Amino acid sequence: MRREPVPYTPVWLMRQAGRYLPEYRAMRARLGFLELCKTPDAAAEVTLQPVERLSVDAAILFADILLIVEPLGVGLEFEKGEGPVIHRPLRSERDIAALRPIDVDAAVPFVFETARRVARALAGRVPLIGFAGAPFTVASYLVEGGPSRDYLYTKRLMYEEPEAWHRLMELLAAATARYLNGQIAAGAAAVQLFDSWVGVLAPDDYRAFVQPHMRALIRTLTPGAPVIHFGTGTAALLPLMRAAGGDVIGLDWRVDLDTAWATLGHDVAVQGNLDPAVLLAGPPYIRQRVKDILDRAGGRPGHIFNLGHGVLPGTPVEHVKALVDIVHELSDRR
Repeated sequence: MRREPVPYTPVWLMRQAGRYLPEYRAMRARLGFLELCKTPDAAAEVTLQPVERLSVDAAILFADILLIVEPLGVGLEFEKGEGPVIHRPLRSERDIAALRPIDVDAAVPFVFETARRVARALAGRVPLIGFAGAPFTVASYLVEGGPSRDYLYTKRLMYEEPEAWHRLMELLAAATARYLNGQIAAGAAAVQLFDSWVGVLAPDDYRAFVQPHMRALIRTLTPGAPVIHFGTGTAALLPLMRAAGGDVIGLDWRVDLDTAWATLGHDVAVQGNLDPAVLLAGPPYIRQRVKDILDRAGGRPGHIFNLGHGVLPGTPVEHVKALVDIVHELSDRR
C-alpha cells in the first residue's frame, strides 16, 4: 500500500470470509446475519477463517456496510436470499431533514470489539483491514430501499433536491470517518472504502455529488493507516477517484490493470483485478489469468492482487486456495 518493495505480490480477496466457505455456512446455520455481525466472538472467528484456510496476506473485518445506518430508523433488515432491505427509504428533503447525526460508538461497539479480538489473534502475522461503505453507495441503499439496477430514486434526489442530497452525504461521510477511525483505533492497520455502486454515475455527476464528500472523508481519517478506495464500473471515474483520495485505488475486472495504472499514475498503488467468475474455472486457467495480471503489473511496487469484486457464492474453496498459492508462486522475487 505504501509502494515499498515486497518479496512477493500480496493477495487478499473481497468477501474471502463468506458464503463459499463451509465453516462460514456452518456458522450461519446457527446465527442470522445481523446476529453474526453483532456477536464479536463469532464475527472474529469468521474474519480469521480464510487466513487459516487460504494463507491470504490480510484479514478483512467481517461486518456489513449498512450497520452504521441502523440508528437512523430506516427499518434495516437482511432478508434471506434478498440481501439488505430498507423498509422506510429516504426519498425526500423532508425525510433527510429529520435525520440526526449518527452516534457511531453507540451504534456499532460490537464491530470495534471484533476488530480488537482479531488484531489480538493475528498478533502481527498479517494485517487486519477494516472497511466501510462509501457515502454514495450507502446513500443509494437508503434512498432506493435496497439494491437497484438504475438508481432512479437516487439520481432524482441528486438532481431535484441537491441540498437534501448533500446533507445526507455530509451526515454519512462524518459517520463513516468516525466508524473507520474507530476500527483503526481497535487494531485495523488499513481500511477500504467500498463504493460498489458509484459506477452508475456520469463523471460530471461524480464530480458534483460525490467527490467533495469522499475527499472530506478521506482527509479526516487517522494518518498512517493506508486507505483503499474501491468501486466497480469505474473506468471513466478513475482519475476523479484518485483526486478524491486514497493510497490505493481498487480496480474491477472491466479495465486492464496496466492501462488503468498508467491512467492513475504510478505514484499511487493499485489493487485488483481478476474477474471473480474466473475462480469457477480450474487451476490451469486461473494460473493463466493470474500471470496476465502480474505481467501487467510488471513487478512494480504497489500492486495488491485481489478480485475485481467479491468471491462469488458457489466458488470451490480449492480454487480460491489455488489462486492464493499461484499468486505467491508466480510473483516470488526472493
